[in-house]
Amino acid sequence: MAATGGERRKRRRTRSNKNKEEIENQRMTHIAVERNRRKQMNEYLAVLRSLMPPCYSQRGDQASIVGGAINYLKELQHQLQSMEPPVKITATEDTGATAASAGDQNNTISASSSGPFSDFFAFPQYSSRPSSSSVAEGTAEIEVTMVESHASVKILAKKRPKQLLKLVASIQSLRLTLLHLNVTTHDDSVLYSISLKVEEGSQLNTVEDIAAAVNQILMRIEEESPLS
Repeated sequence: MAATGGERRKRRRTRSNKNKEEIENQRMTHIAVERNRRKQMNEYLAVLRSLMPPCYSQRGDQASIVGGAINYLKELQHQLQSMEPPVKITATEDTGATAASAGDQNNTISASSSGPFSDFFAFPQYSSRPSSSSVAEGTAEIEVTMVESHASVKILAKKRPKQLLKLVASIQSLRLTLLHLNVTTHDDSVLYSISLKVEEGSQLNTVEDIAAAVNQILMRIEEESPLS
């Protein structure tokens, strides 16, 4: 009986030690997850802060950076609206002239459908409304040019929640270093002008590779966005 009792105590100690190990493992896992979450959040905030003039984010806490970003975007939108010329619509009573120039009017509407950004895209790799067989259909207007290891990316997309942060984080995960970023908004559209450096080890070495990757990122952001 004594031997049996000793075995029971040994089993209890073993079971107790396993429970302690499981609890400790769970605690360490929770700490690691929380640490990674905070690290990722700090990285996002650092990127967001780098995109603004210092006067908009004088303090480094989350509320100040996010608030400064909102104010900065509002200021950019106000400046854009102040630069836009007033739109004039001229009506004509000459139905014959109207019918004769119907094709010209349609071409004008199509050419100006992108509003103030229509002249920004000379040879896009992707378009939401491709006009030729050389342009692939995508979720946004995307044009990439490259000089050696430096790439210039222009994106005209529909504004979506947290799109900028997701776009920047996804681009950097592809071993593309963001050198400069300019954001311009108009109504429900946003134009991103991005300067990138392709790092060693990146799988994206051509304009087609980068454009395709950006299109995939924007498609994923669109899928993750709530239905409008």
